[in-house]
Amino acid sequence: MAPITNGRTLFNEIPSGFPEPGKTTVYDTSQTIDLENVPLNGGVLVKTLVLSADPYMRVQMRPADIESYMVIFSLGVGKVIRSEREGFKAGDYVYGLLDHAEYSIPSPDVPIFGIIVFKPEPGLRYSAYIGAGGMPGQTSYYGWKEYANAKAVCYLLSHVFLDLSLSAVFLQGETVFVSGGAGPVGSLVIQLAKQDGLKVIASAGSDEKVQFCKDVGADVAFNYKTTSTLDILRKEGPLNIYWDNVGGTTLDAAIENAANHARFVECGAISQYNSKDGVKMKNLDQIYARRITLYGFLVSDLAPKWQEEFYKVIPKKLASGEFKFTEDVTNGLENSGQAIRDVQTGTNTGKKVIVVAQE
Repeated sequence: MAPITNGRTLFNEIPSGFPEPGKTTVYDTSQTIDLENVPLNGGVLVKTLVLSADPYMRVQMRPADIESYMVIFSLGVGKVIRSEREGFKAGDYVYGLLDHAEYSIPSPDVPIFGIIVFKPEPGLRYSAYIGAGGMPGQTSYYGWKEYANAKAVCYLLSHVFLDLSLSAVFLQGETVFVSGGAGPVGSLVIQLAKQDGLKVIASAGSDEKVQFCKDVGADVAFNYKTTSTLDILRKEGPLNIYWDNVGGTTLDAAIENAANHARFVECGAISQYNSKDGVKMKNLDQIYARRITLYGFLVSDLAPKWQEEFYKVIPKKLASGEFKFTEDVTNGLENSGQAIRDVQTGTNTGKKVIVVAQE
């Protein structure tokens, strides 16, 4: 077979604000690949099927020590074309870090998110494994299980009226606020919190996203662009748990409305990724005044403890429909630059998936 074009998306320039397709990232077709003869050197040749676009990719776009183009990479799903690596064979589905290229030979030395062979849960499309069934879902599950310490509190109410003794048990869970509630991380956190019996407040950036938060179980959901976050939290709080996907002024509002001994799970700060200026925090003194505990984490830190349980539990719940998720699909690797920007600007509705090829 003659060599064929191997399209790639390259990181071309450090953005000053939001990444710009055609400038920050460029689609390149100058490379060719001979699928039958390209040296594998003990590795695996993978055909890319779907790729992820995630908020953290903006943080990768920074000065490096090399003076050349870099291929963008993210989590993805692919299919093995050839293999010289034990445990991988042609036809296997693989999940892990993949170049934004039509074909690649992934490094065998990547910890945690190096490629693994997997079998999709029956009824669950493989693109789900880069969203709720992959790293975003793992982030939600690991962080919630490790740090939320959620409590569904039972209260016994007794009341005597007209010589009748009445008693009832009310289940009143703690209150959690999830910012970025419509995203792949936030929406699973909402569902995990409801499963644990909590009252859930969620924010999102459009009325459509607010409705999705409600659809997956949020008791209170609001559009932070049209409604005051501070007003909602004052009315619906205090907060026992805050799952933070956005940082900035939303974090400051959550601190102001935290209960004593609240737990803050610091997962992301997308409101600041594309900003040159910091945010002036007014309520930092309340961290100690209210004895708030802040947990910062990376999903890779918790994978050894929770990964096996995650794969036993979450894919089955997604396939059955018990846990809900949505996808926002971009077709074609040549459009991956726009997909990356969409995630940064919040115009995607659901987990952003880049479909590179069919099987």
